[in-house]
Amino acid sequence: MPSLWDPLSADYEAKDCWIRLHMNAPHHRDAALAVLGVAAEKDGVAREVSRWAADNLETAVMSGRGCAATMRSIAEWKVHPQGQAVAGEPLLHLSIGDTFSPRDWKMSPFKGVRVLDLPRVLAGPVATRFLAGLGAEVLRIDPPWWDEPVVVLEVALGKRCARIDLRQASNRELLEHLLKGADVLIHGYRPDALARLGFDAEHRQELSPGLVDVTLDAYGWTGPWKGRRGFDSLVQMSSGIADAGMKETGKNRPTPLPVQALDHSVGYLMAAAAIRGLTNRLKTGAGYQARTSLARMAAMLICQPIAHTRKAIAPETPNDLSENVEKTAWGPARRIKPRRRSAVTMGFAGKQVG
Repeated sequence: MPSLWDPLSADYEAKDCWIRLHMNAPHHRDAALAVLGVAAEKDGVAREVSRWAADNLETAVMSGRGCAATMRSIAEWKVHPQGQAVAGEPLLHLSIGDTFSPRDWKMSPFKGVRVLDLPRVLAGPVATRFLAGLGAEVLRIDPPWWDEPVVVLEVALGKRCARIDLRQASNRELLEHLLKGADVLIHGYRPDALARLGFDAEHRQELSPGLVDVTLDAYGWTGPWKGRRGFDSLVQMSSGIADAGMKETGKNRPTPLPVQALDHSVGYLMAAAAIRGLTNRLKTGAGYQARTSLARMAAMLICQPIAHTRKAIAPETPNDLSENVEKTAWGPARRIKPRRRSAVTMGFAGKQVG
């Protein structure tokens, strides 16, 4: 299978410490290369990064609408203004809306629940995949230019998928129509992105009274970095996880967790928040809003004790795999079974449309 990462998305040694440049999206890659003034060639990027102080480069790339993160220790993050702000936030910001569902609404358990999925890798899609597994009708909406070729086959499981360019007025009318029919909205855009398109939280509740509205951002909802662009790999660098991993394993380079644990943890937390919102709506008819962040999840994980005993992963057996063989871009493939089988079929409920 192809790599999850663009060849230029990597940890680089700056003049004083490590920095991660995230270049999976073409516009983020272009922004970083413009700041560095080099071509899209890894050795050239590394040479230029080595001339910069990491914090200065981080600031320049972020100001240029790119994505970067200096590697900080846990102690450094705790005294950082954003680290302090996030530590003071709840894991979930919850609020009950003052709009009410106009229809007699039932779940059995999730049949008929309509979920609108406006995703960014990886937390939001994990949440909506879980809801699809419970029987909800999930529609994933991507912009035409966005591509996640390695992960979409997995995180679109059980969903219908479509593409809409929300920069066009006619397509914003289509999104209004979709919101009016939605029971749950899960999205991972930066906090002001939907507002700039005319879909702030108040308007979303007006369009769909009783809407269960669940969202996340990268670095938290308060502090100097609120609304900052970011991904799991960047937050692990900023919050001290990658530094702690480097020290724990005795390596000489950033060592994040072996999976995108912040994304997956937040994804299941968002699914739980959506379920709580739905149960509240069943009782009262009221709308519900929940917000969380990757950085707040990082703070929670950092507080957990480190388990110094490691158990070997059990070897894969034929019983671990689904019976169905799927046709994929990489050839025939079987999925690893979920921990518990669900009613969702091992494949797409709809098809990707362009």
